[in-house]
Amino acid sequence: MAAPVLSLSAVTFAWPDGSPVFSGLDLQVPRGRSALVGDNGTGKSTLLRLAAGDLLPASGSVTVRGRLGYLPQDLVLRADVRVDEHLGIAQVRRAMDAIEGGDADPDHFEVVGDRWDVEERSRAELHRVGLPEDVLDRRLGELSGGEVTQLALARLLLDAPDVLLLDEPTNNLDPPSREAIGRALRNWPGAIILVSHDAEFVASLEPQRVLLMPDGDLDYWSDELLDLVALS
Repeated sequence: MAAPVLSLSAVTFAWPDGSPVFSGLDLQVPRGRSALVGDNGTGKSTLLRLAAGDLLPASGSVTVRGRLGYLPQDLVLRADVRVDEHLGIAQVRRAMDAIEGGDADPDHFEVVGDRWDVEERSRAELHRVGLPEDVLDRRLGELSGGEVTQLALARLLLDAPDVLLLDEPTNNLDPPSREAIGRALRNWPGAIILVSHDAEFVASLEPQRVLLMPDGDLDYWSDELLDLVALS
């Protein structure tokens, strides 16, 4: 196995009420596309949250190699924020508009820096995940649940992390949007760890491996770790 992008070593985690989730979990995930599947309540989302640093283990260690991008299942966004603000490019767009309008204030050039193509790249990523280009000028509250998910993924792709953690990214998406996201992820050069109940989408992603969380008592499968099934 190549050097892992995600390593969990002797990880133990329980909820505040004492409900156990993991006990001494060891796991190594190499580069490429990995899918994490299993029944509800087996800890898939919890594992991603541990990997993302959103949760801390009671004991053991979690290591991610490279920069991390995390798409949680439940996105909390401010409805009044514009899409270009959410993508972090609003200030650059305003500065570029001012320069193109003849305002040679040095502060505008400082804001833009070397990001002259940021709007073009943003529109390309939005298109790649199935969103129209004019979404940049809308507010988050004007987007559907599926469009919010697509936007969140576009933001991650723009940031170009080394590892993408994706928790149910096809929730609320229509078939064309699912296909667009699938194409974008198949062409993604970094590592992907996907949690999904959408078997058809998982298959379309052509993962190199599937991580199975077995059915049954939590103590049983957490002690048995995860079965790594190579698909290639």
